[in-house]
Amino acid sequence: MNDILKAMAGGVAGACVLTLVHETLRRVVPDAPRMDVLGMRSISKLMQEAGEEPPRDREELHNWSLAGDVVSNSLYYSLAGTGKSAWWRGALLGAAAGAGAVLLPGPLGLGEEPSNKTTKTQAMTVGYYLLGGLVAAAVGAALSDDAD
Repeated sequence: MNDILKAMAGGVAGACVLTLVHETLRRVVPDAPRMDVLGMRSISKLMQEAGEEPPRDREELHNWSLAGDVVSNSLYYSLAGTGKSAWWRGALLGAAAGAGAVLLPGPLGLGEEPSNKTTKTQAMTVGYYLLGGLVAAAVGAALSDDAD
């Protein structure tokens, strides 16, 4: 398997773990981040700006949001790559994504509460994305043939 496919496998693993953790904890932790809400708002806003009608059914919009999250996060986390250096890249990518998820929704007009409700919400947001980056790194490093 070439390095690009190995990195993509890591990216998919990181994105799936991120989504699984988010979807599980949002159901049981009151202050859990609601990145799904930000995703639904993003899709609605982009579709409206493109002159299209977003799905009216909340469950359908939620499913679109989850699919978009998995695809975009897979591509993003694949940048962690392979080899030993994937660890620092995965950690940096995860931390950056977490910080962006906390800092950017307000200025982008998506609302701040889903990722900024409390300090606990903010910490969980950064932690989720950091976990995703580390999982991508772990898979990329484990699949690597080189010892970097």
